[in-house]
Amino acid sequence: MLVIIAKDTPAADLVRLTVSLENRGLRVTTVTAEDATLLYLAGETWRIDGEGLKALPYVVDVQRLTSPYPLAARSAKEAGTVVHVGKAAIGRDFCLLAGPCAAESAEQMAAIASSVARSGAAVLRGGAFKPRTSPYTFQGLGAEGLSLLMEAGRKAGLPVVSEVTDVRDLSLFEDVDMVQVGARNMQNFALLREVAAFGKPVLLKRGMGATIEELLQSAEYLLRYGNGNVVLCERGIRTFAGQMRATLDVGAVPALKQATHLPVIVDPSHAAGRSDYVTPLALAAVAAGADGLMVEVHNDPASALSDGAQALDLAGFAALAERVQKLLSALR
Repeated sequence: MLVIIAKDTPAADLVRLTVSLENRGLRVTTVTAEDATLLYLAGETWRIDGEGLKALPYVVDVQRLTSPYPLAARSAKEAGTVVHVGKAAIGRDFCLLAGPCAAESAEQMAAIASSVARSGAAVLRGGAFKPRTSPYTFQGLGAEGLSLLMEAGRKAGLPVVSEVTDVRDLSLFEDVDMVQVGARNMQNFALLREVAAFGKPVLLKRGMGATIEELLQSAEYLLRYGNGNVVLCERGIRTFAGQMRATLDVGAVPALKQATHLPVIVDPSHAAGRSDYVTPLALAAVAAGADGLMVEVHNDPASALSDGAQALDLAGFAALAERVQKLLSALR
């Protein structure tokens, strides 16, 4: 880390800062330049709050020379991480995660699970606890929804991923194969710590206003607290686009693949907000190098209790899965 100090900074202030940094276990090398004093910091600089240093009146700038997320950085594991969820190996194989926004009934889940399994899905997704913008919309079936998901997944031979929204509900996820931390909770650091300690593989979604670095620092929480089985998910960010629910940041896929060893998948459904955009966005994500797709699928989207407009029907998902395989073959 490089700290640039204003030229006329009193020597006493410079000494206090140097001692403070050294007391935090860093090695400080001071270089006096013509227009400024440069402090080169070595050691565990990722522990240092660069923005806090910038707030000091005599600090002109702070530049990181090493990653602020050392455990998630590509340099920590050049080979890349493979996250095993049941028989699925995300990061080794291209994986489709498919299912409804929310579990609604045993009949609905059975129909969807068996169909997406036949179409090539590797993981069954579905919501039991739904964080909704309006308090008056369907919030999910809770524990009953998890039971429906697990029953349908087991019958179809698929592992299950579902979102946890509250640390108090974690005990209900004991039989769930993968725990999802949604976009709204990406920076719920207390939840991240508890999910990490829970020990299940984690699907971490990018917040709708989060930078790539902020996503990786949230992943760092999971790794720091002992869980290395983390999959990142790009699901669209909030911009000026009005035709879609969000703007799918396709560029985030190669950027993340270069920055981290963690697998990266894409959720085109939440970005699109409408089913007719899902397939083009999904294929763009495949072409960009994603390790998988997370797609909302419903046996009767028109009657879905949540997000039906962005869900593919069973035939639509089967068609998408076929096109994905063709594209993957062409890219090899």
